[in-house]
Amino acid sequence: MKLKYLGICGIISLLSYTAMVLFSPLAYPGYDWLSMAVSDLSADGAPSQALAELLNALFGPCGIVSIMAVCVAVRGFLSQSFRLGIYFFAAMEWVTVVGYKMFPLAQGEDMSSFQNIMHIVVTVLVVLFSIVSLILIAVGGRKSVPSLSVWAIVCFAAMMLGAIGTGAMPKAVFGLFERFSTFSAVVFNAVLGICLMTGKFEKARDITEQPRVKE
Repeated sequence: MKLKYLGICGIISLLSYTAMVLFSPLAYPGYDWLSMAVSDLSADGAPSQALAELLNALFGPCGIVSIMAVCVAVRGFLSQSFRLGIYFFAAMEWVTVVGYKMFPLAQGEDMSSFQNIMHIVVTVLVVLFSIVSLILIAVGGRKSVPSLSVWAIVCFAAMMLGAIGTGAMPKAVFGLFERFSTFSAVVFNAVLGICLMTGKFEKARDITEQPRVKE
C-alpha cells in the first residue's frame, strides 16, 4: 500500500469530529453551542457522552495515522523548520488523543479538581504545540509548498481568533469562538492528508533538490 493513500485518514478524522460536533447536541437537552464548549459534549457524566464518543471514534486514530504518514513523507526535506513544524503538529495530535482520553472534562466537579486541572493543562499544551507548528510550517513551506504555507497562516489566524474571542468576548458566545480554535487544527490535519494524497511533498522535494545550473 502506497504511503500517500493514508492521507485519506486525515479527511476521515475531520468528518468524524464534525459529525460529533453537529449531532451530539441532539442527545444533550439544553445544550447551547454558542456558549458551551465542544468538550462539554463528551464530558464525564454528560448526557451526550456515549453518542459523542461513538461519532468521534475515528477522529483520534485516523488523525494519528495521517500525520505519522506525513512525518515519513517529509523526511529529507531541505527546510528544517518545515520538518520541525510537521513534527510539532504530530506531537500536538498525540497530546490531543492521549491527553483528552486520560483527562476528559468532568461535569459536575469543580474546575480545581485534579481531572479538570489536567484537562486544562492538556488544552494549553495542544494550543502551544499548534501555534509553534503552524508558524514553522508557514515559514518553512513558503517556497517548497506555498499553498500549505497559506493554509497554515489561515488556520493560525483562526486559532488566534478563537483564543482571543474566548477570553475577550462575552460568555454567551464562548462556544462560537472556541470552535475556531478546535476546528483549525482538525482542518489543517485534513489539509496535510490531502497534500500527502496528491503528492505535494514528493513534488516539492523534487523541485528543491534539483541541482542549480551555474551561469
